[in-house]
Amino acid sequence: MDDPAVAGLAAVLSPAGQALLASLPPYDDEGALALGQRLRAAGHDPVLVAGALTQSRLRARARAKFGPFADDMLFTAAGLEQATRLEVAARHARRFAATGVRRAADLGCGVGGDALALAGLGVDVLAVDRDEPTAAVAAANLRRFPGSEVRCEDVAATDLTGVDGAWLDPARRDAAGRRVLDPRRASPPLSFAVELAQRLPVGVKTAPGIDHDLVPGAVGDAPAGGAWECQWTSVDGDVVEAALWSPALARPGVRRSAVVVRAGAAAVVDDAHDPFAGGAPPVGPVGGYLYEPDGAVVRAGLVGAVVAALDGRLVDPSIAYVTADRHLELPSATGYAVDEVLPFGLKPLRARLRERGVGRLVVKKRGTAVEPEELRRRLGRLEGPHEAVVVLTRVAGRQSALLCRALPRPAA
Repeated sequence: MDDPAVAGLAAVLSPAGQALLASLPPYDDEGALALGQRLRAAGHDPVLVAGALTQSRLRARARAKFGPFADDMLFTAAGLEQATRLEVAARHARRFAATGVRRAADLGCGVGGDALALAGLGVDVLAVDRDEPTAAVAAANLRRFPGSEVRCEDVAATDLTGVDGAWLDPARRDAAGRRVLDPRRASPPLSFAVELAQRLPVGVKTAPGIDHDLVPGAVGDAPAGGAWECQWTSVDGDVVEAALWSPALARPGVRRSAVVVRAGAAAVVDDAHDPFAGGAPPVGPVGGYLYEPDGAVVRAGLVGAVVAALDGRLVDPSIAYVTADRHLELPSATGYAVDEVLPFGLKPLRARLRERGVGRLVVKKRGTAVEPEELRRRLGRLEGPHEAVVVLTRVAGRQSALLCRALPRPAA
């Protein structure tokens, strides 16, 4: 094989490769070179050694997404990067299982993360990927589930006879390798999913930056069956995906929702519980507390739900910072105690931080061109025993600096 990565993967898929991989110690980047030399000196094929060490390295990286299950899986580098995190895939799978789906297609399955979550709930899986090495990895990862089938083919041409639900993870890069945010330009395009949803319950993974107007049914006439739900998900503060759910899988009355996952626990916010979903939340003066809604909540356009939960208000009509006069722990937002509100100016801010003995500073921003790293550089060296958070934003249209203290962040 011309591609060393493909050759190494093929070697690892063999019985000898599986045995060698199972015998390796936990991956250590500093010791990998020496380990490779010892294995080759012991008579192991160099291609096999390279493949086994690559898998060991990918397994170590994959624990962030798959936990201990990663130690029994195989990966490609691209497949691991695109794979759905285990806790997110489990939420996908529960939607299908709750709807009564017994055999689901995972179209664009990659290394099989979503397929594994479905199979783990007793759903038979047809996993499809057009890349041959990736399909081989998916087959290896699904080997313990006799009800699973893996095909290497174009998902748009797959025979779905016997399938009663489908999850799509379209390719979201163009021919030049650039990310594609518009699901109409993905492969397969959103139109394929909408058409498929006339026959089956369908879920579609898409980029978190999807325009709300592109969600089927958001603008104009809804497709047959009704409007879709779009759900944004964040894990430990990182917005990892948006998922489109066809009417058969969408929750009644919900069109936009956010899932906030922290430390394995999840909280859900949706537009059915946002009293401002059809209008603008109130705007008012900065109170004793400032709240930064989670990125998934902001992407979903559900900042109003945080305003309502806090009986609060926005600091500016166009800024996703919420202020309130009371402290309330919310899994959907990070809270700060506000000590002072200053008109933004470098010299007054520097003087105030020094007066307060602030030596450790966190800079956050929304609605300003000032970059946090540049501000830290221009503030110069800060000394003192205290820590502070400076929030650069607009307050009632004016550039301002809010001196704050971080509050404990609850689990979701």
